[in-house]
Amino acid sequence: MGDERTTYCITVERMNGSSLGLRSSSYGSLQFAQNGGPALQIQTPPVSVSFSVRKTPKMLSPGIRDKDRFFSRFCKMLCRRRIGMLLVGMFCLGVLGSLTFFCTKEDDTTPGIGSGLGIPIHDTNTIAIGGLTDINSRTSPVITSPFLRLNEMLPVPISDSRQMFTEHPCANFSFMPPPISPKRTGPRPCPVCYVSVEQAMSFIPVKPSPSPVLRNLEFISDENLVDRGLSSGGSSFGGYPSLLERDLSYDIRDSMRIHCGFVKGKKPGLGTGFDIDEYDLTAMESCSGIVVASAIFGNYDILQQPKNVSEQAKQNVCFFMFVDEETEAYMKNYTTVDESKHVGLWRIVVVRNLPYNDARRNGKVPKLLLHRLFPNVRYSIWIDGKLELVKDPYQILERFLWRKNVTLAISRHYRRFDVFEEAEANKAAGKYDNASIDYQIEFYKREGLTHYSSAKLPFTSDVPEGCVIIREHIPITNLFTCLWFNEVDRFTARDQLSFSTVRDKIKRKVGWYPDMFLDCERRNFVVQAYHRELLEQRERALKNRHPPALTDDPFKRLVTKPAISELTRNPPRKLAPVKRPKDRKSGSKRRRAKATNSFQ
Repeated sequence: MGDERTTYCITVERMNGSSLGLRSSSYGSLQFAQNGGPALQIQTPPVSVSFSVRKTPKMLSPGIRDKDRFFSRFCKMLCRRRIGMLLVGMFCLGVLGSLTFFCTKEDDTTPGIGSGLGIPIHDTNTIAIGGLTDINSRTSPVITSPFLRLNEMLPVPISDSRQMFTEHPCANFSFMPPPISPKRTGPRPCPVCYVSVEQAMSFIPVKPSPSPVLRNLEFISDENLVDRGLSSGGSSFGGYPSLLERDLSYDIRDSMRIHCGFVKGKKPGLGTGFDIDEYDLTAMESCSGIVVASAIFGNYDILQQPKNVSEQAKQNVCFFMFVDEETEAYMKNYTTVDESKHVGLWRIVVVRNLPYNDARRNGKVPKLLLHRLFPNVRYSIWIDGKLELVKDPYQILERFLWRKNVTLAISRHYRRFDVFEEAEANKAAGKYDNASIDYQIEFYKREGLTHYSSAKLPFTSDVPEGCVIIREHIPITNLFTCLWFNEVDRFTARDQLSFSTVRDKIKRKVGWYPDMFLDCERRNFVVQAYHRELLEQRERALKNRHPPALTDDPFKRLVTKPAISELTRNPPRKLAPVKRPKDRKSGSKRRRAKATNSFQ
């Protein structure tokens, strides 16, 4: 059997402005040609398209016939306008979705506190490989550090000793804000990416970071200093630096000699005020790596033990807690201090001859002058006495110093960014004498202090949450904390008010400034507790709260005595029943008579 071809004549006609099909002049009925071949003949063909197809042999199997039938139907459906437009629309949507996916795949935004101020918040999790990217995300030049680059790090096993990572484990971590909860609207922790303790230890820099401009920093001491009182500004512990000496201390040079507390003696802690036993000083001098320090003065807080500390940190990291004699007496009654003066991980150091009458100001001595108390330490983590450390020190240092290539990190305040607002909040809360706060703010205004705005970028805030300070002990960071302490010694003990002034003055000279991370990140590795006074007030309130007495009479349980007497004295009056008028009754004769007459 030869190939027989039959010519089909398909006429495309627009019916009702929308349909395409094969129709004849007699309502679309099929007509057979005289020669026996099937044909579609249309008497008024506006457009004709002819094509030839292979005629299906009669001996083909039913399966092949079904395929040809399906193919012909598919071609007919494809010629319809609605089906074609639908397929084109689906194709366009698929292409658009693919382009959107690939464009947004690498988009990683970091929302932060500054978003409410219209301030761009830089991603602090960016990792620089090979020194191509500024890992601190700063707009100003960053001093090159002899830190080991991430691509020069020794490989560290992640899960299998044969698996080595070539990039930082947290390189692809995206910042996520704290989850929204209607039950908890205050400040909360947010997720933070930490590496393992072993990996963090492998990231320890081999050499100290360079100190810009300043190479040698010495401290003034005067054993014959005469006490002038607080009226002259400052204290004998701080050495009463004059305003001229204060201005010269911000003129940063290669070698400097400044006031930095402990002025009355040659060695801090021996006859200088803030006196420490020689046995304890020897233990502090022997600490040469990392120290975690805190303090409780005036029995103001409850001792909090660190948690989740690795065995490596327990063996290599020093934990020192400074207390006064009042706090020591309380601890002896409620805790056990062993022969090595340890309470858990904390090494207790008793401080005598405190330089200030204010316990909060005494706490600023170890907080800001740790480099003077621990002369051989490379890194320090300061936490306030009310805080509980819940992360390993190696992980904290890697996350906030080594990963970002910074030398001092402090969290910013969770709510306030402006020093003037912070001053008003301190006065409203009674944190300090209002006149002293006003004097300090007016002094800074004369020096050029202004309200915080986006013009101060890359600074994301002027107000720190100073309960945690993470830093490397190098000359520039030691200078910063010394000058910060001098402001606290001269003015109020509220160190949040003086932080930005010291930072801005140093930044203008050498370009260095401390890094400020989010407060929710700080709350990820420390847990904040209440002060002892507030906890004791709550405990007393719970003890004084007596439950209501139970009686046998069930009526007396539900109704109090005044309510019973009130009911007895003024019994409720019984209202007289109101008679209903007769003409209002539904069964009255007159109403039925009216209803009967209305239908007549």
